[in-house]
Amino acid sequence: MRVSAGWPTVRQEREVVVKINEGGFDRVLRIVIGGVLLALAWKGTIGAWGWIGVVPLATGAIGMCPLYRVLGISTCPMKKAN
Repeated sequence: MRVSAGWPTVRQEREVVVKINEGGFDRVLRIVIGGVLLALAWKGTIGAWGWIGVVPLATGAIGMCPLYRVLGISTCPMKKAN
């Protein structure tokens, strides 16, 4: 980083923390269901509605479900921090 006039440049780093609220079984199930829906949509078997499989696939890969967060649900076996 460049220092001008003897003043150090302050670099701020942002840390993005995703609170996981899905357990292992839940994540695997979402990934499988999402993958199956996408494959069926790709083949044209179930039509355009199959592309909704992107949602469970993405939430399963990330491990965080926004709907679970809104409803206060967690299938993750980790203890909640107070």
